[in-house]
Amino acid sequence: MSRTVAVLLAAFFVPAAPSHAQNVADAAARVVRLEARPATVTMRAGETVALEVLALDAAGQPVDVAVRVGAPRTALRYADGRLHALSAGEHEVVATLVGAPVSLRIRVRVDWPRVARIEIAPAAGRLYAGTTLPHRARAFHDDGTERPRPDIAWTSSAPDIAGVDGFGNVTALTPGTVRIGATQDGVTETIEHRVVPLPAVRLEIRGGAAAFRTGDVQALQAVALDASGRVVPDVPVLWTAAWSATDFAHAGASAPNSIRPDGRFVADVPGLHTVLASAGPLSARATFQVAPRDVVQKLSVVGNGSTSRFRTTDLWPFQGMDGRDYALTGSKVADGHAYVWDITDPANIVRTDSIQVDARTVNDVKVSPDGRYGVLSREGASNRRNGVVILDLSTPAHPTVASVFDEELTGGVHNVYATNDYLYAVSGGDKYVIVDVRDIYNPRYVSEYNHPDSRIHDVWVHDGIAYSAEWGTGVVVVDVGNGRWGGSPERPVYVTSFATPTGSAHAVFPYRQAETGRMYLFVGDEIMTRTGLAMEGAPGAWSDRYSSGSYAERFDPATGGGGIPLVTQGYIQIFDFTDPERPEMVARYEVTEYGTHNIWVEDDKLFQAYYEGGLRVVDVSGELLGNLYTQGREIAVFKPFDPAGYVANSPMVWSAIPYKGHIFFADTNSGIWAVRLQPRARPVS
Repeated sequence: MSRTVAVLLAAFFVPAAPSHAQNVADAAARVVRLEARPATVTMRAGETVALEVLALDAAGQPVDVAVRVGAPRTALRYADGRLHALSAGEHEVVATLVGAPVSLRIRVRVDWPRVARIEIAPAAGRLYAGTTLPHRARAFHDDGTERPRPDIAWTSSAPDIAGVDGFGNVTALTPGTVRIGATQDGVTETIEHRVVPLPAVRLEIRGGAAAFRTGDVQALQAVALDASGRVVPDVPVLWTAAWSATDFAHAGASAPNSIRPDGRFVADVPGLHTVLASAGPLSARATFQVAPRDVVQKLSVVGNGSTSRFRTTDLWPFQGMDGRDYALTGSKVADGHAYVWDITDPANIVRTDSIQVDARTVNDVKVSPDGRYGVLSREGASNRRNGVVILDLSTPAHPTVASVFDEELTGGVHNVYATNDYLYAVSGGDKYVIVDVRDIYNPRYVSEYNHPDSRIHDVWVHDGIAYSAEWGTGVVVVDVGNGRWGGSPERPVYVTSFATPTGSAHAVFPYRQAETGRMYLFVGDEIMTRTGLAMEGAPGAWSDRYSSGSYAERFDPATGGGGIPLVTQGYIQIFDFTDPERPEMVARYEVTEYGTHNIWVEDDKLFQAYYEGGLRVVDVSGELLGNLYTQGREIAVFKPFDPAGYVANSPMVWSAIPYKGHIFFADTNSGIWAVRLQPRARPVS
C-alpha cells in the first residue's frame, strides 16, 4: 500500500470534553497531550467511523479546548467527529492543539472493498491467427465504484490456440475457440474468441502530411489487404515508433514521440520519425521529417500595480459602465480588503479604491460579463457566516456594497463563477450554490449541487454546463441550463464525472476549439508540497510550516522567520470532451518542479498561472496529444521577480487573463502586472 503524508489543508475544529470555567489561554496551557479514540483506525474505502480527539491534562482529565484535525484530502475526510475513507492506503490524521505546540499523529489503514464484478473490453478488431488483440479489464465494488489500478490475473482456456500475457494482450496461434479470463478477489469474468486464419497478405500505412512540426497530430491508418487487393477491415494492428536525431541539440531527447492505438501520431522533437505497424506476420513502415514548432514570441512588461504590503489573490479585468477599463483583485493578510485598479492605460496602473469586508481572506473575485456587478468570496468572517459580498459597479472606480448573501454559504466561500443572471458559489468545499442576482440588492437562493462523497474546489460554467473540479473525484459535469440533459439553474442535472491521474483536481477550464470543433477541458492540479521529491524545498516539516503560514509570510528580521518561497507541484491535464459520454485524457502541459494554479484559454492560447513557474503562454492550436511542454509549444514565459515583494524575488503567479491586447496577471507576492506579446519578427529576405 502507498504511504500518504498528511497535509493540513482541510481542517476542522473539534471540542474536547467539558470544562468551560477557564478561559481559552489558561485551558490550553493545562493540556499535556492529545488522545485519539480509537488510537488507530482500520476501515474500508467508502466507510465512515467515529474518531474522537481529546485534550488531556497531567491528571488525564479532558480539557475543553479547540483541537484542529487534518487529513490528506484525497484519501480521508474528517468532520464533526467522523472520519470518512476515500481511497485505500496507509494514511495519517494529524491533530494539533490550537494555541499550543501539542500534536498527535493517528495511523489510519484503509482497505478496498472486495471486487463484486469485472468487465472485459477487447480492443477493436478480430482475433486472427498470428495477431495480437489487447484487452482491458475493469473491476467494480458492490456499491458501483471502480477499483483503481486493479490487480488482474489473466488466463487462457486453450494456450495452444491463444495465449495471454499479464497485461491482457491476447496473441492467437492457430484457428480454434478460446476463452480468456480475468480474475480479481476470487471473481472471474471471461470472454470467448473464435480464432480464424488471417486472410490479409499485405499491410500499408496511409495518411500523414509530407512535412509537419512538432506537436502536429497526424492521423495514420494501417490498411490490411488480401491477395486480390481488397481491404480486410477488422485486422488488429499494433503501432510502434522510432526516431533518429538530425540536430545535435536533440540527440539526448527521451520519449521523442508517441503513437496511440488508433494510429494518431505526434512528435515531440525535430528529426526523422519512423512509424511501424504490425499485424501478425505482416508489417509496414513510414518515415517523416519533422521540423521545430517555432512559436516563441518576445514578451514585454508594460506595467505593474505593486502590493508588497499584502498577498494578492485573484484578479478580474473588465470594462466599466463608464467605458474605462478596470481590474478587481482579492487579497490575503490584508484584513479582508479587495482592491479596484484603473487599467485603461496598462503602463500606468492606478489603484482607485478598496473595499473592506468581514473576512480573513478574499480569495476569489469575479465580475459579471455585462460589468453590472462584482462579487467577493469570503473566508474567515468574524461571525462565521462567510458567504459572498456583491458589489454595485455602476460607478466602477468606487464600487459600493449592494448586498451580502450567506444562505447555505456560511462555511466559507473559496471560489465563485458569475454570469449576468446567476452566481455559482462554492460552499465550504462541499457543494456549489446557485444564486439569482438579477436584482443584486436582493439576491435569491435558487438551488445547489452537492456531489456525493466529494470535496469541491472550483466551478466554471460554459454553454449551460457546470464543470466542477473536485479533488480526488476529478471533474463533475452538471447540466445547469444547457438543456440536453434536462437541467436548469433551478434543477441541476448530473451528466457525468471522471477522475484525473493525480487525484488533485483543483481548477477546470472548458474550451471549444474553432479549428477542429473539439471541446477540450483543461484541468489543473494544486499540490502544495513536494514532499518525497528530490527538489523538496526548504528543510523542515512541510505540513507544519505550510499550515502555520511561515512559508508564506514576509521575512521578519527580529525572529528570522518567514520570507521562504512556497513550493508546489502538479500539471495541466487536457481531456477531449467532444463526446460527453466518452471523455478521454489526450494531452498534458507539465513543467516539472512547479505547480499550476488558475487557467485561461483563448484564441488557441493557454494562459497558465504556474505559481513559482511564473506566467506561461502556450500554443494549443490544432488537435492536442502528448506533453505540450516537450513539443515546443511554449510561446512565452515570464517570472515576476520583485525585490520589494511580500516575499522578495519570489514569483507566485495566481491567475492570468488576456484583455484588450494585453495579459493581466496577479502575483501573490508582487501584485497586478500587465505584459504584452510582441509580434514575431519577419525574416529578412
